[in-house]
Amino acid sequence: MERAERRWRFKGPEMEGMVARWYTGIRSSGKQLEEYRQQATRLTAALPDGARILEVAPGPGYLAVEMARSGRFRVSGLDISRTFVEIASVKAAQAGVNADFHQGDAATMPFESGTFDLVTCQAAFKNFTQPGNALAEFHRVLRNGGTAVIEDMSSDASHDDIASEVRKMQLGRVSAFMTKVTLEMLKRRAYSPARFQRLVAKSPFQSSTIRTEGIGLEVRLVKRETA
Repeated sequence: MERAERRWRFKGPEMEGMVARWYTGIRSSGKQLEEYRQQATRLTAALPDGARILEVAPGPGYLAVEMARSGRFRVSGLDISRTFVEIASVKAAQAGVNADFHQGDAATMPFESGTFDLVTCQAAFKNFTQPGNALAEFHRVLRNGGTAVIEDMSSDASHDDIASEVRKMQLGRVSAFMTKVTLEMLKRRAYSPARFQRLVAKSPFQSSTIRTEGIGLEVRLVKRETA
């Protein structure tokens, strides 16, 4: 399968140090934390006790912590940002949950093949410089029958969609303005459903289920059982 495609990298501020801590703060409103809890419930509903979950690019770790909160699953995170790995590890310890976080690249994951039942990636895939390699790695680290769920922006999102999404975050005026500007910039890198389907077709997954809502794009991929 094709794995060589490379993309230019979004030239926004590096998610390290103060920038990572700022992002951690703007994602911590009560409304957003409740959304993470709902996401965790939805993503893990079909998993058996003892399932292993990997969140790729977990950032501050809010979703990973919520997925680990029940104690039913073994949750890991992989992020390119050392600051985010530190922040997420602290948040997991504060929450008293069993979640481990590692620094590394989605295109070359430090995990054995067939390790995870679920791989999830939130709001980060559009920034990967080697998306084909990342999909191949998602496939490699999944067990047969495992699922990958990628949730990100859609390039079809309108300005009104973005404004509505920012309003739902319940941010202060300055943070709301900065977040809106950032989303408008990130939209330039986002995938349309058709473009993502073409990328998946070149990957070991070969097929996917894609749906859109608001500014969002959800891609579900299954690692088929092999004989």
